[in-house]
Amino acid sequence: MITASVARRYARALLALGLEEGRFEQVGEELEAVVQAIRERRELKVFFENPGYTPAQRHAAVDAAASALRLSPATANFLRLLVERQRGGDLAAIARAYRAMVDLQAGRVRATVTAARPLSDFELERLRETIGRMTGRSIVLESRTDPALIGGVVAQVGALQLDGSLRTQLERMRENLKAAPNEPPRS
Repeated sequence: MITASVARRYARALLALGLEEGRFEQVGEELEAVVQAIRERRELKVFFENPGYTPAQRHAAVDAAASALRLSPATANFLRLLVERQRGGDLAAIARAYRAMVDLQAGRVRATVTAARPLSDFELERLRETIGRMTGRSIVLESRTDPALIGGVVAQVGALQLDGSLRTQLERMRENLKAAPNEPPRS
């Protein structure tokens, strides 16, 4: 498995090329499309990850994927480099590192908001604005649902977690009640 530092090294090299060409955002979108295609198509995953295929076969798979996904020459060449170095299976980690670098370059932060029920567009926009004010950056917001939260929301912004869920509030109340000294009721 690839280490985070190796993924960052490959991502940094690709970012430098994307910045040089003025297309770093598009390259990121193309990487995400390839990762998604590999998730969805088992035979593509096998070609990228299996060193048993000849370089010519793996290059043919990259060329077919590049054509089908309409990848730029820079992204296609990057994929060829990965399969030559038998790093095709590490593409998802490299894509994550690349996305983080692109976000940093563009002044964005990714946040995940989890709620007990699906949030409306208005609620999501208010959360995006609030988190944006807190961080001073543009926010890319992903929304999830978890009925176990009962109510409220949990926001994850990088390593920072903001838990305003009803489940957590009830748990804190329970802990406080357990820790309170047992005094007889007053008359």
